[in-house]
This record gives sequence, C-alpha cells and structure tokens, in this order.
Amino acid sequence: MLLGGLERASSGSVRVAGTELSDLNEDQLAFLRRDQMGIVFQSFHLIPTMSALENVATPLELAGVTDAFKKARSALDSVGLTHRASHFPGQLSGGEQQRVALARAVVAQPKILLADEPTGNLDGINGIAIMDLLFSLRDQFGSTLILVTHDPLLANRCNRIIRLHDGEIDHKVTS
Repeated sequence: MLLGGLERASSGSVRVAGTELSDLNEDQLAFLRRDQMGIVFQSFHLIPTMSALENVATPLELAGVTDAFKKARSALDSVGLTHRASHFPGQLSGGEQQRVALARAVVAQPKILLADEPTGNLDGINGIAIMDLLFSLRDQFGSTLILVTHDPLLANRCNRIIRLHDGEIDHKVTS
C-alpha cells in the first residue's frame, strides 16, 4: 500500500522510481501508478459491471491509449483467457478473476509490478498456476516484481526476501 502510494507513510521516506511519494498529491500519485506500476490485489478488485476485456482495457482507456481493447485482448491471451473476454467477474472462477487482475496489472507493461497476497484467496492448484503466471509475466514484460506473501513456496521463488516481524524488518534474515 505504501509503495503503491495508496497509503501515506506515518514517518520515514518512501521513494519509488526515483520519486519521493510524500512530495506528491493524489493526482500525481495516480499518474505515477498509471505510468510506472501494475498492482495485483488479493481480492482482485474487478469492476463487476464490466466484462473481463473491459476490466483489462480500463487503465489503458484512462491513459488515452487508442488501441486499448486490442492490447487488453492480447493481455487476456497472455493469461489464457481470451475465450472468457466477454464474461463478467461474477461469471468467472476465483482463479480466472485473479488472471484477469494479472492481465489488467501488466497490460500497460509497467516497470514495477506490485502483488499483495496474489494467491491468498485461491485454492492450492489455482495458487500454483497464478504463481507460475506471475513470474512468467514478470519475465515477459521485464518488470520488477514486489510481492507480499505469507506463502513460503511463493517467497522462495523470489530473488530477494525481506521478512517483517511486527512491522519491522527482521535483520537476522539474509537473502
């Protein structure tokens, strides 16, 4: 939430892509997220009245991209959901909803991909599939992936692990 500029730090400094977040107003934070980040939320946050394709196209449309739906369809294809493009979130399984959320997060080819408990609401089989997809999309788009997880299997796939204990960095851990 802090790295995405969705919450403000109560103290200290948060710098993302060379920009100090505390110096930005809400509009500037929104532009930073739009231009630099893709965010995958644990609970998906899909718009229920929009199809999968519309959900993925929305960030591009807001950015004024002219071929937003073409790019959205390609992003849905990258997560194996082209055949579900016209379905609404309520018509999709949890794993499919998470894949739509992943497509939406990567559609603009962000430099930074933030994932908050991306497998937390999924069963084991869908969780493994989403883990594989997340790392594949990271590699495909060349994004920096920062994720929060309680899942040691997911954490162990990362290049660097930073553990927190009671809100503090656990300095005993080296990675």
